[in-house]
Amino acid sequence: MVAGVFFSFWRLLQIITLIPTLGMLAYFVDQFQDQNRLTPDYILVLFIVSVLAAVWAIVTLFRRKSTRESAIFVSFIDLCFVGALIAGVYELRNIANADCTNFSANGSFSVTINNNGISGNSPFHFSTDKNCAMLKASFAFGIMNIIFFFITSFLLLFMHRKRDREVVVKETYRRRSHDSR
Repeated sequence: MVAGVFFSFWRLLQIITLIPTLGMLAYFVDQFQDQNRLTPDYILVLFIVSVLAAVWAIVTLFRRKSTRESAIFVSFIDLCFVGALIAGVYELRNIANADCTNFSANGSFSVTINNNGISGNSPFHFSTDKNCAMLKASFAFGIMNIIFFFITSFLLLFMHRKRDREVVVKETYRRRSHDSR
């Protein structure tokens, strides 16, 4: 029972971290498709793996009873996703050293709501490159999911071992004979 609760918790974390990854990488796939260009491998590999992993996580979460009955198979598929996510993160590895933000000491600010606005000088200026930040976040979520899928694979092995320890009790019936025949 405890392993099942932990399994559900980690599956929910996987789903929660896979959905933003899907959205961010789908944005890039859509941008490249709009430009009629091929999506680069470093985006496409992690996108495809995260789509498949999200579907797998949702299906195994909702079908927990059958997941428990075939724990070894589900554990093996989770380990396959660990390997596939490692491949996706490896393809996206060059974004790890990128600097996605720019922070300077002199800058200005402006805030506009409808027709009313405020502007002025600020001692600080902060800007972020959206594409770089989204790729870096996808990279980080990919690493998190590698860890999460490894944990659920281990939990499934524990659930399988626990199921093997079940004791089968055989009921015996004693037949009574009647003398009235």
